Amino acid sequence: MPQIPRLQGTTPTQTFRSLVERINIPVTSSSPAGLQAAVKQDPWKKSGKYALGWVYFCIILLLSTIAIHLYHWMSDRIRRATFKEVVAKSSTTSSPDDDYEMANMPTNNSTHMFFPRNRPLPEQQEEETFLSFGPLNRLIAFLRYFFYRPLPVLRLCAVRFLRIERREISFPSPGVVVIVAVAVIFVTLYCFIPQPLYYASIQFGSPPLAIRAGMLAVAMMPWIVALSMKANLVTLLTGIGHERLNVLHRWGGYICLFLSLVHTIPFYITPVWDQGGLAVFKSYFRGQSYIYGTGVAALVPLIFLCLHSLPFLRARMYEVFVALHVPVSIIFLGMLFWHCHNYLTSWNYLWATAAIWFTSYCVRFFFLNWTNPWRLSWLIGEEAAVTILPENAVKVTVPSQVKWRPGQYVYLRMPGISIFENHPFTIASLCSDDFPSDYGEQYRDMTLVFRPFGGFTRKVLNAAIDNGPMHTYRAFIDGPYGGMQRELASFDTVILFAGGSGITAIVSHLLELIKKMRDSKAVTKQVHVVWALKRPETMEWFKEELRIC
Repeated sequence: MPQIPRLQGTTPTQTFRSLVERINIPVTSSSPAGLQAAVKQDPWKKSGKYALGWVYFCIILLLSTIAIHLYHWMSDRIRRATFKEVVAKSSTTSSPDDDYEMANMPTNNSTHMFFPRNRPLPEQQEEETFLSFGPLNRLIAFLRYFFYRPLPVLRLCAVRFLRIERREISFPSPGVVVIVAVAVIFVTLYCFIPQPLYYASIQFGSPPLAIRAGMLAVAMMPWIVALSMKANLVTLLTGIGHERLNVLHRWGGYICLFLSLVHTIPFYITPVWDQGGLAVFKSYFRGQSYIYGTGVAALVPLIFLCLHSLPFLRARMYEVFVALHVPVSIIFLGMLFWHCHNYLTSWNYLWATAAIWFTSYCVRFFFLNWTNPWRLSWLIGEEAAVTILPENAVKVTVPSQVKWRPGQYVYLRMPGISIFENHPFTIASLCSDDFPSDYGEQYRDMTLVFRPFGGFTRKVLNAAIDNGPMHTYRAFIDGPYGGMQRELASFDTVILFAGGSGITAIVSHLLELIKKMRDSKAVTKQVHVVWALKRPETMEWFKEELRIC
């Protein structure tokens, strides 16, 4: 086998250092013909462009989502402003008496001229805005119907220990399915369409297919981490809460695993110890005991992360999932740094991942109720009361200076019950001056209602039974997060659906909407609440709220 010459005019140490930063087998006139052809076909040093392909794909998707968000935000504001203007005119404008057949009747103050004397009844016409453009509204309605419509649940029967168990498999929304499908098609074509897939010999360099897949997988890391964080830039730009972005985070991890396997398999189809490739490898990588060691070290934690985040495993071992997911993710990122070794532009994406991760945790510091020195809860948290409701439901009331919007949720930690567990709950109360707290003018009662099952929720119920209703607990709050990106008060008719304890997610929306309707600040004319209950006693959870509505 002909030896591949080193760079002229450099010592072996200098050559090795340069190759650690960027491996590029030099090509000279004495290089094998296969190597010269390989460099011309798909040169290794230009493979960083494949990572940029994924970046451009995500930027296009992000900009499209931002445009939709801005359209909805603008249309809601215009609709509410138009309604406010109509209300202001009807309350301040009066018409001349001679325009009406019965001038002394209350219609004398109407701006619509219901009974004109000398001409027919006028036709009521809406003001023309871009919101009343029929084709655009029909297109948006069709897309909303298609992308939001839930897919049918797949019901299966399994025999276990001589018993038949029914299991349900639910699918994400069609919008998520379309995004994931387009992403999978894009990365697959971007890996397999460019040629060649393999070089004529492994001694000419790593398989191009493996390099493409590897760069795409590394380029996905910043986006995967950004979609997983509770405080992230994507939520700020698109208005989509962390809890809704999390499904894209999970599927992004699965696609990353797919690309990692596409990156790995070619090295076993054309192993480095064939066709003289091992000699070339040892001349550039001295002292490495196992050739593929760093790759395996990065692949194992990724496989673990994807497997233990599968829905049925995560539901069965949620507390274990919460405890292990972040530490294993940190190990995975460290292994990627070791494996990529700053080849091409790989470390640029890994450093971006670390920066996003660190920034998000720093921002979350301001979402904690005990980190603000200007609040009485600084370093000590809030005082919380626990009440047992009918049907063994639990109500946690936390008087707090934290502000929240309808539909948002918080992570609750109660060290007196469980030191390490941090559980999310939707806020079921309204943060408004109309609902003051007995703690003081700056406080509002944050109410969390839930039905206990296992883990932390069961511990809260047991503590309430053991200690009684007069006992208070120390509560640490992380949040609020999420919330509705659209303004319900901008719609003529609002229909709210809930099943059982899911009513907690819509109670605050209902209270806010009724309040705005009474203050003439809502376009809404009708509100329908559909609440599926097993027992009517469940309505006692929100007896006062329902009475107000």
